[in-house]
Amino acid sequence: MSRARNGWVLPVSLLVALLLGLVPMPDVLQPLRPYWLALVLAYWVLEAPDKVGLGVAFLLGLLADLAFGGLLGEQALRLVVLTFILDRFRARLRFFPMSQQALAIGGLLFNDRVVAMAVHLVLGEVQLPWAFWAAPLVGMVLWAPLHLVLDTLRLQRRG
Repeated sequence: MSRARNGWVLPVSLLVALLLGLVPMPDVLQPLRPYWLALVLAYWVLEAPDKVGLGVAFLLGLLADLAFGGLLGEQALRLVVLTFILDRFRARLRFFPMSQQALAIGGLLFNDRVVAMAVHLVLGEVQLPWAFWAAPLVGMVLWAPLHLVLDTLRLQRRG
Protein backbone atom coordinates (compact mmCIF):
# COMPACT_ATOMS: atom_id res chain seq x y z
CA MET A 1 0.00 0.00 0.00
CA SER A 2 1.59 3.25 -1.07
CA ARG A 3 0.90 6.42 0.82
CA ALA A 4 0.64 9.79 -0.86
CA ARG A 5 3.41 12.19 0.04
CA ASN A 6 2.56 15.81 0.73
CA GLY A 7 5.44 17.86 -0.67
CA TRP A 8 4.30 21.08 0.99
CA VAL A 9 4.88 19.76 4.52
CA LEU A 10 8.69 20.00 4.39
CA PRO A 11 9.06 23.70 3.49
CA VAL A 12 6.06 24.78 5.58
CA SER A 13 7.29 22.91 8.67
CA LEU A 14 10.75 24.45 8.38
CA LEU A 15 9.21 27.91 7.93
CA VAL A 16 6.95 27.42 10.96
CA ALA A 17 9.97 26.25 13.01
CA LEU A 18 11.86 29.38 11.98
CA LEU A 19 8.89 31.57 12.90
CA LEU A 20 8.49 29.82 16.28
CA GLY A 21 12.06 30.85 17.03
CA LEU A 22 11.07 34.48 16.46
CA VAL A 23 7.98 34.48 18.70
CA PRO A 24 8.64 36.74 21.68
CA MET A 25 8.72 35.11 25.10
CA PRO A 26 9.07 36.52 28.60
CA ASP A 27 12.70 36.80 29.74
CA VAL A 28 12.10 34.17 32.42
CA LEU A 29 11.01 31.56 29.84
CA GLN A 30 13.46 32.52 27.10
CA PRO A 31 16.20 30.05 28.16
CA LEU A 32 13.63 27.22 28.06
CA ARG A 33 12.70 27.87 24.41
CA PRO A 34 13.13 24.65 22.47
CA TYR A 35 15.32 24.81 19.39
CA TRP A 36 12.40 24.29 17.01
CA LEU A 37 14.56 24.48 13.91
CA ALA A 38 16.79 21.65 15.13
CA LEU A 39 13.79 19.51 16.12
CA VAL A 40 12.05 19.87 12.75
CA LEU A 41 15.31 19.46 10.85
CA ALA A 42 16.05 16.30 12.87
CA TYR A 43 12.68 14.87 11.88
CA TRP A 44 13.34 15.48 8.19
CA VAL A 45 16.89 14.14 8.31
CA LEU A 46 15.55 10.92 9.82
CA GLU A 47 12.50 10.57 7.57
CA ALA A 48 13.57 12.13 4.25
CA PRO A 49 17.39 12.14 4.03
CA ASP A 50 17.23 12.39 0.24
CA LYS A 51 15.58 15.83 0.57
CA VAL A 52 17.35 17.23 3.64
CA GLY A 53 21.07 17.03 4.24
CA LEU A 54 24.08 19.08 5.19
CA GLY A 55 23.51 21.71 2.48
CA VAL A 56 19.94 22.35 3.56
CA ALA A 57 21.04 22.49 7.20
CA PHE A 58 23.74 25.05 6.36
CA LEU A 59 21.41 27.27 4.30
CA LEU A 60 18.68 27.01 6.91
CA GLY A 61 21.21 27.93 9.60
CA LEU A 62 22.35 30.99 7.66
CA LEU A 63 18.73 32.03 7.19
CA ALA A 64 18.13 31.58 10.93
CA ASP A 65 21.25 33.62 11.72
CA LEU A 66 19.91 36.44 9.58
CA ALA A 67 16.39 36.18 11.03
CA PHE A 68 17.48 35.97 14.68
CA GLY A 69 20.21 38.60 14.33
CA GLY A 70 22.94 36.49 15.88
CA LEU A 71 26.48 35.75 14.84
CA LEU A 72 26.46 34.88 11.13
CA GLY A 73 27.28 31.21 10.81
CA GLU A 74 26.68 30.12 14.42
CA GLN A 75 23.35 28.41 13.83
CA ALA A 76 24.59 27.15 10.48
CA LEU A 77 27.45 25.41 12.28
CA ARG A 78 25.14 24.06 14.98
CA LEU A 79 22.62 22.67 12.48
CA VAL A 80 25.33 21.13 10.28
CA VAL A 81 26.86 19.35 13.29
CA LEU A 82 23.43 18.08 14.34
CA THR A 83 22.61 16.95 10.78
CA PHE A 84 25.96 15.21 10.36
CA ILE A 85 25.52 13.19 13.56
CA LEU A 86 21.91 12.34 12.73
CA ASP A 87 22.81 11.31 9.20
CA ARG A 88 25.63 9.12 10.49
CA PHE A 89 23.36 7.22 12.89
CA ARG A 90 20.11 7.49 10.92
CA ALA A 91 19.81 3.76 10.20
CA ARG A 92 19.78 2.97 13.91
CA LEU A 93 17.82 5.95 15.21
CA ARG A 94 14.88 5.50 12.83
CA PHE A 95 14.04 2.14 14.33
CA PHE A 96 14.46 3.04 18.00
CA PRO A 97 11.28 3.10 20.06
CA MET A 98 9.97 6.65 20.46
CA SER A 99 11.22 6.91 24.06
CA GLN A 100 14.77 6.02 23.02
CA GLN A 101 14.54 8.32 20.01
CA ALA A 102 13.53 11.16 22.34
CA LEU A 103 16.56 10.43 24.56
CA ALA A 104 18.85 10.44 21.52
CA ILE A 105 17.36 13.74 20.31
CA GLY A 106 17.82 15.14 23.82
CA GLY A 107 21.48 14.14 23.67
CA LEU A 108 21.87 15.81 20.29
CA LEU A 109 20.19 18.98 21.58
CA PHE A 110 22.53 18.93 24.58
CA ASN A 111 25.46 18.57 22.16
CA ASP A 112 24.06 21.57 20.27
CA ARG A 113 24.21 23.59 23.50
CA VAL A 114 27.83 22.53 24.00
CA VAL A 115 28.68 23.73 20.47
CA ALA A 116 26.88 27.05 21.12
CA MET A 117 28.71 27.48 24.41
CA ALA A 118 32.05 26.75 22.72
CA VAL A 119 31.36 29.39 20.06
CA HIS A 120 30.47 31.94 22.74
CA LEU A 121 33.54 31.00 24.78
CA VAL A 122 35.89 31.37 21.79
CA LEU A 123 34.42 34.79 21.02
CA GLY A 124 34.76 35.89 24.65
CA GLU A 125 31.05 36.64 24.92
CA VAL A 126 29.00 36.54 28.08
CA GLN A 127 28.31 33.02 29.26
CA LEU A 128 24.76 31.87 28.97
CA PRO A 129 22.60 31.30 32.09
CA TRP A 130 22.22 27.87 33.71
CA ALA A 131 18.61 27.66 32.52
CA PHE A 132 20.09 27.58 29.00
CA TRP A 133 20.88 23.90 29.65
CA ALA A 134 17.21 23.04 30.33
CA ALA A 135 16.07 23.69 26.76
CA PRO A 136 17.30 20.27 25.51
CA LEU A 137 15.00 18.64 28.09
CA VAL A 138 12.05 20.63 26.73
CA GLY A 139 12.99 19.58 23.19
CA MET A 140 13.26 15.96 24.28
CA VAL A 141 9.74 16.08 25.75
CA LEU A 142 8.38 17.72 22.58
CA TRP A 143 10.01 15.18 20.23
CA ALA A 144 7.24 12.54 20.31
CA PRO A 145 4.30 14.94 19.72
CA LEU A 146 6.24 16.79 17.01
CA HIS A 147 7.14 13.51 15.32
CA LEU A 148 3.52 12.39 15.43
CA VAL A 149 2.19 15.65 13.95
CA LEU A 150 4.78 15.75 11.15
CA ASP A 151 4.29 12.05 10.36
CA THR A 152 0.53 12.56 10.16
CA LEU A 153 0.90 15.51 7.82
CA ARG A 154 3.59 13.89 5.68
CA LEU A 155 1.82 10.55 5.21
CA GLN A 156 -1.74 11.85 4.95
CA ARG A 157 -3.63 10.71 1.86
CA ARG A 158 -4.75 13.40 -0.52
CA GLY A 159 -8.36 13.67 -1.49
